[in-house]
Order: sequence, then structure tokens, then C-alpha cells
Amino acid sequence: MATENLKKLFVEELKDIYSGESQIIKALPKLARAAHSDELRDALEEHLDATKQHKERLEQIFEDLGIPAKPKTCEGIKGIITEGDKAVEDASEKVIDACIIAAAQKVEHYEMATYGTLRTWAQLLGEDKAATLLEQTLEEERSADEALTQLAESFANAEAESGEGAEEEESEEGPAEIGLDESGEEQEEEVGSRGRGRPKGKTTAASRRRDRGVKA
Repeated sequence: MATENLKKLFVEELKDIYSGESQIIKALPKLARAAHSDELRDALEEHLDATKQHKERLEQIFEDLGIPAKPKTCEGIKGIITEGDKAVEDASEKVIDACIIAAAQKVEHYEMATYGTLRTWAQLLGEDKAATLLEQTLEEERSADEALTQLAESFANAEAESGEGAEEEESEEGPAEIGLDESGEEQEEEVGSRGRGRPKGKTTAASRRRDRGVKA
């Protein structure tokens, strides 16, 4: 069915972000469990509480408009969350917090763009109460984004950078070296760039969660 005027477009976008907030509420606990630092974990848990309030505000707007609070799948948030989950799953110990912050900020920026647009539309439509509620949420999303930036700049990005050299060294593999065991049989050993044999593999967020017994 065609969206034929601004009021209907406003309602459709409300349904979209309502779905998005529901998806975020489900995703944030998983990111919090994967976080390496207590500061990041606390920030994510705090934003989870705020996100629940954002959803309640949307429900209040739907009620004031006399429309059921019915979500329409937000494909934008869905895609960002899926992409973030994959990146976090593949992240090593050193970069895990930087990866989580990047994933969370992509969501924040999507929300800021959406709530800013909805606030403006509400003002144009004369929906002053809705505009006020949307403005409150917009400001909280901005604050959350700034808090994540501060965490990234204070430690997460530096930790990721400090792990870069070690990660490259571990991943370098030289040519196979052939030797003889005591019985005279040839044995093949993988050697690194300095000629020492090295075990394969790296610690990832997934393996760390398995070691801790945390279910993703």
C-alpha cells in the first residue's frame, strides 16, 4: 500500500524504529557479555535500561495517536546487528572492545538519524507531545554515542593497536622445514619468520566465551 502523505510516513517510520528498539534490547545483553572491560559492560547495560524507556516512549506516542503499537521489521537495524555479531565473533581478545564499540555506534548513528527525522516530522504535523518525547530520546542517543567515543579514545582503540604487532607476528608462517626424527623418518614442521615452530590459532571472542562457559 502506498504511503501517500507525511502522517502515514511518520507512522510507518515509528513502526520501523519500534521494531529496531526491540531488536536492540535483545542484542545488547550479548554485547555486554562479550565485553572485556567492566567500563564498557556497564555502559552497555546502562544503555539497555535507556533503550527500554525509548521503547516505552514510542508506545506512548502510538497511544496518543490512537494507533496500535505494531512493529514493522527494521531491516536497517537488523543488518547492523547481524554485521556486528559476525565482527565480534571473529574478534581477538585485544580488539574485542573496540569492535563492540564500533558495532554499538553504528546502531546509535542509525537511531540518531531516525529520531531526528521523526522529531522534525512530528513538529510539522503539530504533534507537539510526540516531538518532545522523540527529542528526549534523540538527546539520550547522542549522549550514549559520546560515552562510547570516550571509551574508545580512553582505552579500547589503544588496546587494539597494541595487539596489532603481536597478531601479525603470530600469523606469519615461513616455509615448511623438513627434519629427521630418531628413526630417520622425515617430519614436517611449520616455522615462523624467525625459524621457530609455532602453534596455529588465536584467541577469539567466541573461544573466550566458551572458556568462560558463557552462551552467545
